[in-house]
Formats: sequence, structure tokens, C-alpha cells
Amino acid sequence: MKLTLALAVCTVVAAALAVIPACEEKTSQPPAPPQMGTNAARPAAPAHTDTTAGHGGAVIELGAGTIGSFDVKATRDQGQLVAGKEAPIDVTVTPAAGSTAKATAVRFWIGTEDAKGSVKARAEVENSAEPNRWHTHAEVPDPMPAGSKLWVEIEDDKGGKAVGSFELRP
Repeated sequence: MKLTLALAVCTVVAAALAVIPACEEKTSQPPAPPQMGTNAARPAAPAHTDTTAGHGGAVIELGAGTIGSFDVKATRDQGQLVAGKEAPIDVTVTPAAGSTAKATAVRFWIGTEDAKGSVKARAEVENSAEPNRWHTHAEVPDPMPAGSKLWVEIEDDKGGKAVGSFELRP
């Protein structure tokens, strides 16, 4: 009897955890109900003058540049980076002019280029309406090395990898 009850409790807890969203956006308006078979819409990535996207708060533009055969723009949610905590990061990855490459995997980490003491986090496209915007929560290493940056590794459809970095900006 005790084993059956314990199994039932574990099943209920696992089911409850499965429906908790990993990354929830807070808005001032109630969200529209999602349609069956689609993801709920998320506002467009911020323009350079818009600082109200992210997880419902302001974002910090980390810059733009070229990584391999891709043009890349990076942002992070505003707030202090705390060692041992996570930092929500968004990176928009588009093929550079004349390139036909497609990004198949994007990974982020905070720290040094060699990633020593850091955890690489694989990003995902959260919204199919924005297929070039990759998002994840990167772990801030503890301790955070001096001169730490946001590092972005892009793997293309031909198996090539390229790495670039952005200043974290306060």
C-alpha cells in the first residue's frame, strides 16, 4: 500500500513539474490564449532603441558583429550578473551577406574563451515566428573570472563551428 501511494505521489509531482514553463514572459496585458498546435506569440526582439523586451523588463544591448558566416546581435536581460545564478540571453543569428549557411546549434557561456569553470548552454528558438532569435539562460560561473564575456558558438549546417564574444555590459 505504501509503495502504491508513493508511486502515485511521484506521478502527480512529475506531471505538475512537466507543465511549469521554463521561461515565462511577464506582460502588462493578459496574454491571448494560444491556439492549438502553436506556441504562444512572444513580442519581437527589441530594436536598438527599444529596451522593453526580454522577460517583461528592460534589456541590455551587448552589441553586434560577425561570427563565422553569420551576422549576430546579442542582448541580455537587465540586472546584475550574480555568480552562481543564471542570465537570460538572446542572440539573433542571420546569414551574412552572400552566405547560404544555416545555424543548426547555438551555445552560450559566460566566462573565458576556453570555458574553464563555465557551463555551455545550448540555446533554442523559442518562437517559430522569430527563427533567427536563439534564447537560453546562461549560468554565471562562481567565481566569475576577471574579464568575463558572453561567448557564442554557432554550428552551421555543414558541421563548421565559429566562436565570438560580446562584452557583458552592466
